[in-house]
Amino acid sequence: MAFDGANIWVGNVSSNNVTKLLAKDGTNLGTFPVGTSPTGVVYDGANIWVGNFGSNNVTKLRPSDGKVLGTFAAGPGPQGLAFDGANIWVADNNGTTVSKL
Repeated sequence: MAFDGANIWVGNVSSNNVTKLLAKDGTNLGTFPVGTSPTGVVYDGANIWVGNFGSNNVTKLRPSDGKVLGTFAAGPGPQGLAFDGANIWVADNNGTTVSKL
């Protein structure tokens, strides 16, 4: 899960999408398609990034409407995501790699 300052973003592993919930009361604000088996989610101050464990990539979403802004290759089983203030880092569960986006 990730918090964008107002909303909680949740990866739905079995549904291949993420759900945006209003943090103050849990209202469902939308469900948006991403890759296969989304597990890791992080907010970089401007965008939502989702690690798609089953499709070995990361999806970048615009928080206002969930529009896909890009899909980026990652190692096998991207799961752990972090933002360092400048870059997105992706740890791969099925490999021994860390990718910098």
